[in-house]
Parts: sequence; C-alpha cells; structure tokens
Amino acid sequence: MKSKITLKELSKLLNVSISTVSKALHDSPEISPKTAERVKELAKLHNYRPNPVAVNLKKSKTGTIGVVIPNISNSFFARVLSGMEAEAQKHEQQVITYISNESLDREKQICDMLTSGMVDGVLIAVSEETQKKQEYDHLFALLDYDIPVVIYDRINLGLPADKIGVDDEKSFYDATKFFKEKGLEKIGLASAIHHVGIGQLRIKGYEKGMQDLDSLYMATSTKPAELKRKIKELITSEKVEALLCTDFESSIMATRIAYEENIKVPEELKLIGYISKEVAEYLTPSISYIEQHPQELGSQAVEVLNNRLEGKYESGQFEEKIIATTMVHLESTGF
Repeated sequence: MKSKITLKELSKLLNVSISTVSKALHDSPEISPKTAERVKELAKLHNYRPNPVAVNLKKSKTGTIGVVIPNISNSFFARVLSGMEAEAQKHEQQVITYISNESLDREKQICDMLTSGMVDGVLIAVSEETQKKQEYDHLFALLDYDIPVVIYDRINLGLPADKIGVDDEKSFYDATKFFKEKGLEKIGLASAIHHVGIGQLRIKGYEKGMQDLDSLYMATSTKPAELKRKIKELITSEKVEALLCTDFESSIMATRIAYEENIKVPEELKLIGYISKEVAEYLTPSISYIEQHPQELGSQAVEVLNNRLEGKYESGQFEEKIIATTMVHLESTGF
C-alpha cells in the first residue's frame, strides 16, 4: 500500500526546496517542465494529498477572508485595511485581521491557523523578518492547501501567488529626475528599510535616476543612532541639496536633524519622503511626499482575490497589478 507523504518529505526525496515542490504542483511557469514532471510523478507514487480537513472545508465558502498586517503602528496599513474592508463588504465578506509585528515566528503561527480552512483566501504583506531570512515555507503551505493568496505592498518575492503593489522603483526614479530637472546634482537618499524589498526597489529607482552623475549620496541603516549619524553627515558634511527618504522613520529623522543643525528647508535642503499625508501636512515645514493610494491598494487586493476565487484567472498564471504613485509637493520642495 502506498504511504502518504508530506510536502517537506517530497522536497527531501527530490533534493529540492519545498517552494520548488509547491510551485511544480501548482503548475508555476517558474518551474521547468522536466522538474515539474519529476515532482508530480513522485507525488503520485507516494499518494501525496493536501491536508484532507482543509480540502473538505474548502468545498464550501466561508464568506471570510484573512488579512495579515505586518505593522499596526504604520498608518499606511490602516488605510490599506480600510480599503479592504470597504471592498469586502461589496462582496458580502467578513475580514479577519492578524498582526505579525514584523515577526517570522508570528507570521508562521498565523499561517498555520489559516490552513484550517477558516477563510476563503488570504491577503498578506510579508514581514520584514521573513524577507530578511527568506523563509517562505509557511506561505507555500497555504498554497498547498489550495488557499488563494494575494501578496500586497511587499511584492518582489519569488512566490507563485497573485500580487498587488505600488510603483516603488519608478516613484524614486521620478523624484530623482524631478530634482535634476530643477538643476540639482547633489541628491541624497536615506533609508531604514534598505534590507527589505520595497526599500531596495526605491533605492534602485534613485540609482537609475543618478546614473549620469558621478556620485551617490546614501545613508542606510536599521539602527536609529547609526542612521541619524549618516543622515547628519549627508546634510552637514556632504551638503546634499535634496534628500529622498524611503520610509517614515528616515523622513522624520531627516526633518529633525535639519532643524537641529539650523539647516533651512527648503532653502538649503529639499525633502521628499515616503510619509503619510496625515503627518506630512502638519510638520513645519510641511513635507512633500509620495502618495501610495493605500485605500485603492486594499480595494484592488480584495478584487484580485475574488477574481481568483471565482475562477477568472487560469491555474498557474498569476496576476500582478501595480498602482501608480503620486508625488505631492508641499513646503519642503520649495518649487
């Protein structure tokens, strides 16, 4: 009698990763036909089946979707959730919200709960720790249980799932180009999220925009004290004319350092940050920012999930939507 086998055991027998096995079983175009055939043959030989409890539960819809938020203190995600809730109501769906607190272990716990069949699908922004360690087996487990997954915001991950995000790279390319067109050359970048996907995309956009200039001026660190020191050097020693900030922390830090060093914004330093409208407008001076349209992001994430649930996408083919950002000029750009 053929014995049942788990996804992890299949990967060991084939000497490939769990993600490769899962992608092959889900007909991902990322996997070569030869590898996919090997995986499927071995899975058939060992009578591989997804968790039967979850499969049985998935035969009828629950009317509920699970949303995993990485950071509740970030107002961006609160606005994303608002968009999700509004769109879910249109589909008569309930939203269960989980918070990973940027923790890989917590994210694993949440995904383990979600494999019980309690939701029709999952919307997830992957935690910083998960991206840093590149451990995605718990996400492949959701796919293994035939639970549709939509990855939102933090989308530059090699996962066979539908994705929706904003044009992070283009936003900083356009911001860099904007300053160059105004005659500035010493344009800097500050980042506390250079180690995760969205930070890397924004940095890539800046670097592309600076290709025809001799120098890059970058301050990056996950340690607040070190980041503060590096930003201070850019502003005081390097005397950059403009600074692009990839995240809330670096935006606020740059504003504070300019104030402490008596550097006038925007006369001596111009700033653009990834910062929420609610904060940007009430700083002195107000900070120009990249508007990511989070409500629209949340709404479209739910729409994509429902398209998947309704069979509007082909198996093995994944939707990727990119929402255009908007550069909003307030006092800190001064043009």
